[in-house]
Amino acid sequence: MSDATSLADLIAPDLAAFEAMAMEALEALPEPWRKAALGIVIRVEDFATPEMLSELEMEDPFELTGLYDGIPLTEKSVMDQPMGPDTIWLFRRAILDEWADRGNVSLGEMVGHVLVHELAHHFGWSDADIARIDPWWE
Repeated sequence: MSDATSLADLIAPDLAAFEAMAMEALEALPEPWRKAALGIVIRVEDFATPEMLSELEMEDPFELTGLYDGIPLTEKSVMDQPMGPDTIWLFRRAILDEWADRGNVSLGEMVGHVLVHELAHHFGWSDADIARIDPWWE
């Protein structure tokens, strides 16, 4: 892409491209996190559903880039009856909006950042754990 014409032909990555970026980010996690993270379902949608937003007391779907839906490992019990797989939701349009606002990271880095922060909810990570896995502010 060396000229404005080729830039004008670009289109936003679709849901499948976002899922591929998320899977690349999962594969890049260090052990033991990678193996455990591969058991989580990754779902990519354009926006959070109205029900999700309502449950979080949010109105603007552009404010929610990702969501963890499950019971954190630090709270799970062998007595729990699973209601479904732990799921991380990534919201394409909100991520694209934040990525454009930042303007200083690649889209793959942005997707990975959102994914890691949702994984933090699953694993019960501390801020130090997150910084080791995702050195976002370096």
